[in-house]
Amino acid sequence: MMTLRQIEVVRAVMVAGTIGGAAKLLNVSAPGISRLVKYTEKSLGIRFFQRQNGRYFPTPEAHNIFEQINGVYQKVDDLTEIISKIGQGALSELRIGSVPSISQVMVPRAIERVRRRFSELRIDINILKIEEAVDYLLLGRGDCVAMSYRLDHPGLDFLPLASGELFCIVPEGHALAGRKHVSAKEITHYPLIGIDPNDPYGRIMAEIFARYRLKYDITIRARFGTTVCALVRSGLGIAVIDQFTVAHGGYPGVVVLPIVEPTRFDTYVAVKRGAPLSMHIEHFIDCLRSEMRAVGPKQVAKAPPAKPRKKIT
Repeated sequence: MMTLRQIEVVRAVMVAGTIGGAAKLLNVSAPGISRLVKYTEKSLGIRFFQRQNGRYFPTPEAHNIFEQINGVYQKVDDLTEIISKIGQGALSELRIGSVPSISQVMVPRAIERVRRRFSELRIDINILKIEEAVDYLLLGRGDCVAMSYRLDHPGLDFLPLASGELFCIVPEGHALAGRKHVSAKEITHYPLIGIDPNDPYGRIMAEIFARYRLKYDITIRARFGTTVCALVRSGLGIAVIDQFTVAHGGYPGVVVLPIVEPTRFDTYVAVKRGAPLSMHIEHFIDCLRSEMRAVGPKQVAKAPPAKPRKKIT
């Protein structure tokens, strides 16, 4: 029986034709190679090489053995290639779900970091409603879902991502645009966009309005943060939106204002309970968590002014 080390040494001598050449291939000393070849020949009772003028030629008896050794090395090369592909993500797919508020800015930033590590990983991203997340995970359609709310479900586990706050956004030039912060009472003085009390973020703001017995008027409902920001930028009202949607100045033409009242909320990533997480999923979750936890006051700031539109003639 030959060990892997013996196979490696015998093949190196066969390829190089000399003990010294084999030693260079394996980056070891020549005497060690010579001793191991002699020991292998003696223990197996087979002479592998005929020595002529310092060179080593395979004996007729050893040719069949060398064919098997080359077959082993071909399998090792195949294994090495597979491992390399796995390391680059070539044979895998990362299937991500996310609620709109996290998908707009945070998920792309996390994906960019994932792509740097797994250059060939295939990625599928789905924007989901909270109620769609359960089937997405339990039916095996995806691997994880970034959530703005934690459900009570026996088939899901929720891993913490980051805490955040709500902000008020107004169009540039608005009466509130120059303020350092606004109160809930001041917000209710203007037409509101997109605050649905059934939405996790809308529920937080609705509870504050209810606590202070404030009446407010929702003139336009819109589910996606991009739509809300576009409506605000167009001067159709103001809105309350989460910090992750407006992070890193992603929406020119709107001013982001802190709200006086506490509006803290927690976010999670949901996974199927008991399902093993691949290294790609774990890395994505780590990247997403890092990006979201890095969002502070400097990242949630006034967006750069919108470029003036060219007149169409």
